[in-house]
Amino acid sequence: MHTYTLVHKDNLTDNELSQILRVWEGSVRATHHFLKEEDIVSLIPLVREGVPHVEHLICLVDEQQEIQAFMGIHGDKIEMLFVSPDLRGKGMGRKLVTYALEEMNVQYVDVNEQNPQAVGFYEHVGFEVYERSELDDQGNPFPILRMTKARAAH
Repeated sequence: MHTYTLVHKDNLTDNELSQILRVWEGSVRATHHFLKEEDIVSLIPLVREGVPHVEHLICLVDEQQEIQAFMGIHGDKIEMLFVSPDLRGKGMGRKLVTYALEEMNVQYVDVNEQNPQAVGFYEHVGFEVYERSELDDQGNPFPILRMTKARAAH
């Protein structure tokens, strides 16, 4: 049984940024089937530039201190959540989102509509769609579902 520790990262080393890019790319290739190879390649520099500027970067690290999953939060919104492909379905994403909801007061997340696994995951952990956008935040034709924490049933 492996142990994964939740760690806040303020200043990433080059090695940690490389680990995050590895997790990001592996996760995207496993789940974002609507992206072409050139789309993925063109996003890598944006991820490399953007990740260090995330307000709260929370990582799950293994016993060797290797990053296996990460989540970025700005304000009350999950901006990114990626899990190593070989650890998908093992509770890593749930652990991160539970932390975001309980400790960081997260209320929102945007999800690519063409990534049904992610949409289903966020619905399963308590989010619901409140808005749809035809374009992603970069103006690409990848529809985005804007989700909010579902109200508790009364």
